[in-house]
Amino acid sequence: MTRKQETLATLQQMLALLQGERQALAALDLERIVTCTNGKLDLCNRLEAVEKDSLDEECLGILDAVRRLNEINRRLRNLIASNVQNRLGAFTGGGAAYSAHPRHGGNLAIV
Repeated sequence: MTRKQETLATLQQMLALLQGERQALAALDLERIVTCTNGKLDLCNRLEAVEKDSLDEECLGILDAVRRLNEINRRLRNLIASNVQNRLGAFTGGGAAYSAHPRHGGNLAIV
């Protein structure tokens, strides 16, 4: 297998992994999310050895798709985290984990 074929295969694996991660996030499947995270780290380590100048149009196209899907997954993770934080706040009757309360002289304190 040539270097280009290896790179292309790795990018295709990353794309498939990110699609699986999106499904895991939608299902809130923590075990699969962790597995996908570990897989992404392994694939990133492989891709670090690739020289950017050696990428052809096909590889660059898949790389662009990988970047976009990773960004979508990042946003989804942030939405889930925000939702959980809001639900915990509603459940505990508290607001944010850190809040500013005026002290003597108007200084702010973190509680």
